[in-house]
Amino acid sequence: MPETAAPLWESLAAAVSSGWCPGLVAGVRINGRTEIFATGSLDLAGTQPMAEGTPFRISSLSKIIGGALALTLVADGTLGLDDDVARWLPALANPRVLATPDALLSMTVPARGPITLRHLLTFTAGLGIDYAATPYAAATRDLLWGPAPPAMTPEEYLARVSELPLAHQPGERWMYHASADVLSVLLPAAAVQPLNQLVQERISGPFRLTATGFPTGTEHFPTVYEADDDGRLREAVIYRDALAGPPQFESLAGGMVSTVPDFLHFLTALAKDTVLPPALRQQMTADQLTSPQRAGMAEMAGPDESWGFMTAVQVGLGAPWSEPGMWGWAGGSGVSAAVYPNGDIGVIFTQRFLGGPQDTFDLFWEPFSALRKGLR
Repeated sequence: MPETAAPLWESLAAAVSSGWCPGLVAGVRINGRTEIFATGSLDLAGTQPMAEGTPFRISSLSKIIGGALALTLVADGTLGLDDDVARWLPALANPRVLATPDALLSMTVPARGPITLRHLLTFTAGLGIDYAATPYAAATRDLLWGPAPPAMTPEEYLARVSELPLAHQPGERWMYHASADVLSVLLPAAAVQPLNQLVQERISGPFRLTATGFPTGTEHFPTVYEADDDGRLREAVIYRDALAGPPQFESLAGGMVSTVPDFLHFLTALAKDTVLPPALRQQMTADQLTSPQRAGMAEMAGPDESWGFMTAVQVGLGAPWSEPGMWGWAGGSGVSAAVYPNGDIGVIFTQRFLGGPQDTFDLFWEPFSALRKGLR
């Protein structure tokens, strides 16, 4: 494959040369063969070249690792998908729910049922990002939105979350992000083990992911940039500082670090059912949302995307380079990864912070799709 992947690598090198970002690393696995490519430098000053093993802050790609980790606890019987999380997190017992999504926070009704692990994995727990101009959105913007991990301990985070009503009844509607941070508190409580140890013992260690986990402060990360209104790049200082050392809050929502070779290897192992029993992996990467639940997902990602367990799942035609049944996600720090139904995998880590829906990874996925078709 190396000689036939040249058009893809040339396309990525051209994007870096154009100033889209100072550097990037990408990896592909096609027909069972893997190749990694790095181009550019760690920063605009060109102080150090980008390398295949450069560590990146992977922001929301952490969610896929978090989903797999949670399901290892389901596989060994520590957790059940329909367990009430209040068994381990008593602060979340008997939640209250807003009378209507736009109600004042004081206007609540009892929840019709408990929050379960399934709700957290499918982002239907009733809490998360509200993009509307509501009292709930105003009250939760600094707590539930990300992209940086919560700037507090897990205990403080859980206490603050438990003081808030849910925006929707558990199981009613998909809401992004915050369920993964609650999951980050639940898993160590259920396993009676620190989260970083769980990741190491169940994911990083067994699959030899030598650079995957939570930041230690010793990593030499690429500088993350964001584009201003004129398209000029400036350093995303807040995001840099939030992940500069060991975090107060180890976040499966967006607080992990990895390399392209590590993440590609992880997705390969997951797709081959060596991380999880086949039935659980199939559930993880299949559509888990009802049509009413999917309304929240459609607001964010459009009608062709749904959600499994901590990963997006394509259910419609989608972009020309995509296929129904593919699964994966992207992260605000400029990272994206997906597994196609036939097992082909693409991963790209950049250092250009996503500014919104206008920022896409078509520069990778379009030539990658052409490469795949050419090799069939």
